[in-house]
Amino acid sequence: MMAAEAGAAKNTLAAYRSDLSLASDFLDHRLAAASAVELSLLGEHWQALSRSSVARKSAALRRFFAFLADEGLRADDPGAALPRPGAQRALPKTLDHQDVDRLFAAIAERIARDPADPNDLRLSALVELLYGSGLRATELVSLPRNAIAPDRPYLILRGKGGRERLVPISDRARAAVAAWRALVATDRAWLFPSGKTHLSRIRLYQLLKALAAAAGIPPERVSPHVLRHAFATHLLEGGADLRALQSMLGHADIATTEIYTHVDSARLVELVNRRHPLTDRPPGTASIDGTRRGA
Repeated sequence: MMAAEAGAAKNTLAAYRSDLSLASDFLDHRLAAASAVELSLLGEHWQALSRSSVARKSAALRRFFAFLADEGLRADDPGAALPRPGAQRALPKTLDHQDVDRLFAAIAERIARDPADPNDLRLSALVELLYGSGLRATELVSLPRNAIAPDRPYLILRGKGGRERLVPISDRARAAVAAWRALVATDRAWLFPSGKTHLSRIRLYQLLKALAAAAGIPPERVSPHVLRHAFATHLLEGGADLRALQSMLGHADIATTEIYTHVDSARLVELVNRRHPLTDRPPGTASIDGTRRGA
């Protein structure tokens, strides 16, 4: 049902499978018949876990019991007995402009030493797409070989939840991809092939960690998702519209995108002071941030 009706991504399906299997093991493989009391005990068993982990596990099990009830496989739905931890959304980890510049400088230095090294050309294409377009790791490594056309500044991507979106591709990224794709055999299905399939997410993580170390940045600070966060954060700093950013990132709910606004309070204050109608007040009166115009 999750695959065919909800259109869940492979990683979501794997997470649901894991959460349901672990819960079933705890309940002596009687998950489908579990009572509300047993689910309460399961919730207590999760107390040592983080709030986000408990929320994910509870959501998976509630979806499972709702499915059983909808299909007539249970007369009741005991999912209400599962814990509902309050929302606690962590601020995204990101990089500042200087850190990003150091990553690209490290790549440029490698390519300058050996312009034909396929590993460096591939790394350049990967990082340009991560930071330049905000792709998710899975979306990036599974791109078809001809997904990015040299004369088209965007691609149509089917991302999380099967939702299609338009992803802008910068001139820099298209140039990096073209340089790398010239080395990829025309009979390969993937833009970043590896063995019989494409580059794995794990290998992408490893490549970025090694690049961070070479650039003098602590490797634990850099990951594909951190570069996606940097893409979003820096676009907002540059004045991007939140709705446009939501579309580019492929967020179903704009509340997910709004988490990036934490980085830009200074720009928001300046925007209000510049655009609000009361900014026409006489010099010497206080503005919204407490400063005095004309003082």
